[in-house]
Amino acid sequence: MKKISIIVPCHNEEGSVPLFYKEVNKISEEMKKDAEFEFVFVNDGSKDKTLQVLRELSDKDERVRYISFSRNFGKESAMFAGLEASTGDYITTMDADLQDPPALLKEMFAILEEGEYDCVATKSTNRKGYSFLRKIFTKWFYSLIGKISETEMIPGARDFRLMTRQMVDAVISMKEYNRYSKGLFSFVGFDTKWIEFELEERVAGKTNFNFKKLFSYAVEGIVAFSTTPLVFAALVGIIFCLIAAILIIVIISKTLIWGDPVGGWPSTACIIFLVGGLQLFCTGIIGEYLAKTYLETKNRPIYIVKETEKSKKKKK
Repeated sequence: MKKISIIVPCHNEEGSVPLFYKEVNKISEEMKKDAEFEFVFVNDGSKDKTLQVLRELSDKDERVRYISFSRNFGKESAMFAGLEASTGDYITTMDADLQDPPALLKEMFAILEEGEYDCVATKSTNRKGYSFLRKIFTKWFYSLIGKISETEMIPGARDFRLMTRQMVDAVISMKEYNRYSKGLFSFVGFDTKWIEFELEERVAGKTNFNFKKLFSYAVEGIVAFSTTPLVFAALVGIIFCLIAAILIIVIISKTLIWGDPVGGWPSTACIIFLVGGLQLFCTGIIGEYLAKTYLETKNRPIYIVKETEKSKKKKK
């Protein structure tokens, strides 16, 4: 009998976790003849009663395991911790808000059991619950990264996917500090089957992703899987050097032939501001790559564990 590990990152999800557990437990009962389950919840520095809820679930159900961080490290770190701690033959990552329907697990499991694919991934056909600005930004991001990245990025791709142990081992072998899981899942390769579904509304609570976090996450994805922005910065520099050289020749020629005085300080000021702005923009691009390199060279841990269900039992 195969074992399925369900990885659930949690940040301030005290209202969602009990509802999530109830729904997934139903699926586990329906699939008990084909697979056994373990639930690995990762408490990512929640400020509410999420940890208390996880403790209670762990006491009630021995299949429930949890990892509690010492502070908030982010969803990517939580997913990585869950993948490292999982023991199943098949591993899935899911959000606690039930926007990803647990009922799909049965179909995903059946596909993997056929042996043709190593991963069954999902993508949403709608953006229910997203603000207008987030929908536009998401569309632009996937359009951009699809053009500049050598790694395939699927529009609408979710973190909800069921993977074989071999694929998960490949993912966790990459210990990089700055993580963009959607890109890592694609980078490792393996045969992936995509299935579509309609995104549901959150069952409780509010999303932890504001525009600032989404923008940072998008930058993380671009920097992690493309060097095109660096090429763009270099290309802009070359173009403006050529323009400057042409303008110098034109000004010198006009002065020598017609004796025109060099004037027009307003236009000169505008050009200085334009070029200065482009220089800062290109420097910012380079700085972003340097910053990521700097963080990687520090070799800091991706996460720090404060408590698990095992350590809690030892204290007792």
